[in-house]
Amino acid sequence: MTAAPLGVEKDPASLGFDPARLARIDTHFRRYVDDGRLASWQAVVARDGHVVHSSEYGRRDEEADLPVEPDTRWRIYSMSKPITSVAALILFERGELELTDPISRWLPAFAEPRVYVKGSSTAPLTIPSPEPIRVWHLLTHTAGLTYGFHHAHPVDELYRARGFEWGVPEGMDLAACVDAWASMPLVHTPGTEWNYSHATDVLGRLVEVVSGQSLDEFLQAEILGPLGMTSTAFASDDPSRTAALYALGPGRTRVRADAMGEPFLRPATWLSGGGGLVSTASDYHRFTQMLAGGGEVDGVRILGSRTVAYMGRNHLPGGADLEQVGRPLFAEMPFHGVGFGLGVSVVVDPAAYRTLTSPGEMAWGGAASTAFWVDPVERITGMFFTQLLPSSAHPIRSQFRALVYQALVD
Repeated sequence: MTAAPLGVEKDPASLGFDPARLARIDTHFRRYVDDGRLASWQAVVARDGHVVHSSEYGRRDEEADLPVEPDTRWRIYSMSKPITSVAALILFERGELELTDPISRWLPAFAEPRVYVKGSSTAPLTIPSPEPIRVWHLLTHTAGLTYGFHHAHPVDELYRARGFEWGVPEGMDLAACVDAWASMPLVHTPGTEWNYSHATDVLGRLVEVVSGQSLDEFLQAEILGPLGMTSTAFASDDPSRTAALYALGPGRTRVRADAMGEPFLRPATWLSGGGGLVSTASDYHRFTQMLAGGGEVDGVRILGSRTVAYMGRNHLPGGADLEQVGRPLFAEMPFHGVGFGLGVSVVVDPAAYRTLTSPGEMAWGGAASTAFWVDPVERITGMFFTQLLPSSAHPIRSQFRALVYQALVD
């Protein structure tokens, strides 16, 4: 099975959408291209498994004057995380790991984690962690790991000093990266706070050790292949069809970011389950429909329905939202009214979220302003693709949701 280019599959009106109102999506986001904020974008909306809106606009490579097309490849960055999380849950379903297992069972470098208490990055005071890092801590970003690009904590500075910011030191594979992260202090005791981090990259290594396969092999055999996601990989299968990467530069002008984008166009030196995949709208649509279908789409079952429902529960301590237990730093979604499940954000209070959606929405996004969500109440999925760093540059995600839900009139 291969993911075919997406087109509107059913009359939007038959699924509760006003077609004229849906057209506002294109009218609004075309302005983003026309005034220079974005080079291009692609948007897809589906309900009950049927695509009701699919559009793209702009140039995937502005300087080369190449148009965005339905099969354009996009760097999805952290939209890789839900895929890697599903991989771990497949192993959980098979009884090969427990969510409560200490990860040191498979990754001995994490046998004696230490937690930062105070001090500078050059002379940190640490103590032995009173709690081991467990599998569920990796899935929920409560492990105490971090990212070098946060610039919010002395441990972040330690990561940067070791060469971990928006990449990894040259020549390091995933196993070596994991050992390096294990040698550095944790930002907090596992299970007590939420800190966006390399946790999903560590989870990818865990998948490798438990399964006995490399992460790319496991994903291909268990998720990408069965779902027909033929253009999703750790390097673009067609660099000529891959959108150029841009970043917000001085004065909020958009500049090319080829140095950051180029690694996705050649074989990966390390397999980042947290942010290394390239995909297409048609491929990722298959993944969202699997989640929306309770683990199954078109007769292909990846997870059990109860596992997907459990994935979409808020697993943060005490049922808190990210505002209560999350560190005030970079994230792909707002914190108010949003909890975190097993690899995805979970809306617990749409009113606090200040965004049109439903309780139980599963979602996440990527650093280059890509995003998806799965709404189990309204049975809607939405995806938006573009290539602009950082994801906080423009309020694309909240605007896209508003434009979709205002068109729902059933």
